[in-house]
Amino acid sequence: MALEEKREKRPPVTPMMIEEEAALRNGSRGLPPGPWAEAAGPRPRTTERHIAVHKRLVLGFAVSILALLAVTMIAVLLSVRFEECGAAADGPPRAGGNGSLSGAARQPPGAGQPPGRPEEEEARGGEAAEEEEEEEEDEEVEWQRRRELPPWARPRLPLHLRPLHYNLMLSAFMENFTFSGEVNVQLEVRNASRYIVLHAHRMHIEAVRVAEDKLAGGVRVARTFFYPQTQVFVVVLNRSLEVQRSYNLKIIYNALIENELLGFFRSSYVLHGERR
Repeated sequence: MALEEKREKRPPVTPMMIEEEAALRNGSRGLPPGPWAEAAGPRPRTTERHIAVHKRLVLGFAVSILALLAVTMIAVLLSVRFEECGAAADGPPRAGGNGSLSGAARQPPGAGQPPGRPEEEEARGGEAAEEEEEEEEDEEVEWQRRRELPPWARPRLPLHLRPLHYNLMLSAFMENFTFSGEVNVQLEVRNASRYIVLHAHRMHIEAVRVAEDKLAGGVRVARTFFYPQTQVFVVVLNRSLEVQRSYNLKIIYNALIENELLGFFRSSYVLHGERR
């Protein structure tokens, strides 16, 4: 009887109480189950973290692309400036006719300059150098259209000419270690061409003459230039040399007696404590 009385004193269980108890178990802060309970429930933070990580990755990727573009633009600008400086540096040697020093520095003693105004001579020399560079560029463009390397840009000398005989004369000046020279080369023409390509480096060319023989006269020389990339000297003629004919090439030049193992060089030795 006592147990029955105690059971009767408990309040009756209502459906509302069951819903509240289920809501507490579901973690919806005491709200009954339903759409309001789901909206008020704790939201997972993993999605927000993933979104933040993705934003950082996209931002870093965009910054890296911008940095790469900036570095590429700087490299292009530097390469253009370097090419302009290289072209400016190659211009004066071609105009002066040697690879290192000007023609005046290589003149032997006693070879004085004719009287004239230095300003006019410099202006004429600059105009001639510009004209030669333009002509050389036009010829290179012409060879590019043919899809061939010009004869002066090839690693070996062209085979359209065959040297038969050399006659070389040299005069050395030990006071300032310079020398002057004159070479006469007898050439046999195998294939018609108006270019004569010879090996030459660090020289100043004073005069170039091409003649078939004493009676026929000479072949006019249009221009000459050095090509330092392959260390050659190029003679451009007004007309092509005829096949199976022999011609005489005469070149007058001067240069330094080098202090290294290059071309016409000098050396010394010590005897009894004296350098000779």
